[in-house]
Amino acid sequence: MNICVFLSAADLDDRYTVPAREFAELLGRGGHTLVWGGSESGLMKVVADGVQESGGRLVGVSVDFLAAKARTNADEMVIAKDLAERKALLLEKADAIVIMVGGTGTLDEATEILELKKHGKHTKPVVLLNTAGFYDGLHQQFQRMEDEGFLPVPLTELVFFAKDGVGALAYLEESAGHL
Repeated sequence: MNICVFLSAADLDDRYTVPAREFAELLGRGGHTLVWGGSESGLMKVVADGVQESGGRLVGVSVDFLAAKARTNADEMVIAKDLAERKALLLEKADAIVIMVGGTGTLDEATEILELKKHGKHTKPVVLLNTAGFYDGLHQQFQRMEDEGFLPVPLTELVFFAKDGVGALAYLEESAGHL
């Protein structure tokens, strides 16, 4: 399965890097392909290293202004002209999406993917990997949106909140059987 992972390129502490590495190793050992932003920095590097060292493939989609930070030994690397094209290519190349910890760029990617799913522009499973409770507040906000009628489809049809990589991958593999 081609699994797109949206995540930070920042250098983070062990509470984020250790679970990210464990998830990456699960992907690689499972024979999955990581589709990611292509960066050789921070958490993106941690995940790419884990997938590659565990036998998985790497498909990167960088953007022209970040091309100098792109991983040179990915199995495939595409350079998009801008962030909008990058997001479209990442979604196009993926069978499923996992959103890991990140900043405003990751949040932008997450909300766009969910908005497209809400409108039926894709039906790919989406998982928010809630490492160390990072997305607790966002989960609460999404729940409020659903409770108050802002979501036209049930939250559970848009996104699955996973506490760890094992749960995230199990959900994706189960969902893949239903696609």
